[in-house]
Amino acid sequence: MDWKTLQGLLSGVNKYSTAFGRIWLSVVFVFRVLVFVVAAERVWGDEQKDFDCNHRQPGCTNVCYDHFFPISHIRLWALQLIFVTCPSLLVIMHVAYREDRERKNREKNGENCPKLYSNTGKKHGGLWWTYLFTLFFKLAIEIVFLYILHRIWDSFDLPRLVKCVDLPPCPNIVDCYIARPTEKRVFTYFMVGASAICIVLTVCEIFYLIFKRVVRSAQKWKKNKKSLSYSKASTCQCHLRLEQPLDGKANLLQENQVLDVQNPKPYNSTGHVCGSATKLSPEGGQSI
Repeated sequence: MDWKTLQGLLSGVNKYSTAFGRIWLSVVFVFRVLVFVVAAERVWGDEQKDFDCNHRQPGCTNVCYDHFFPISHIRLWALQLIFVTCPSLLVIMHVAYREDRERKNREKNGENCPKLYSNTGKKHGGLWWTYLFTLFFKLAIEIVFLYILHRIWDSFDLPRLVKCVDLPPCPNIVDCYIARPTEKRVFTYFMVGASAICIVLTVCEIFYLIFKRVVRSAQKWKKNKKSLSYSKASTCQCHLRLEQPLDGKANLLQENQVLDVQNPKPYNSTGHVCGSATKLSPEGGQSI
């Protein structure tokens, strides 16, 4: 397997990852891939060849080895690393899809057309959901493979001696010995510990993304609420300014009516108020 090619592809994820994602990627390649390629493969080597039993019955050694090692540690870790790292490529593919849409938009509407995305690598909208999906997928893969490793080899332990009981063609009980069990146990614990650290980092990144999204939504909601209340207040002030002159006129009319009631004026037979006005006669004199 060409791990350098995989590392080259995933190095682009750093541009779109959070701080937790960058730490996770460093742990994967330094403490897992590098240890796996440099040391673990040499420690296990051809483990079936070094699996020694005290009985030479044809096929007995192969049956015992298959019973205790249904899948090799090395191959299981290789599958785990592939399944854990490949989902990160979805983020790169999503960003490439956004950049392709931007390019087509510029070709269609010109270079000065409005952009579809303010930043193609910013985790908003669909890219945020893609990134969150990759985190949950990686978390599930890590937990599943740890459970498989624990289930097949009891508590990740590698005993020096294993006994094959009632496994044909082995007669009765056959004792088999594992080569370098202590060294293999140390590497197993190291890989399990590195996987546990990656699980913790993935959980922290999930909570960080969700918390940041909630805070951003709360700030946006407060901003919209403040702008709405400000617009309502300005509208109410405009109404008050329009209503104040009308209210003044109404109060003046009410005051005049009260004065008329309190001080009634006499009327003559023609319906005019007595002494309230004078008319000029045609001759130039005054008439009452």
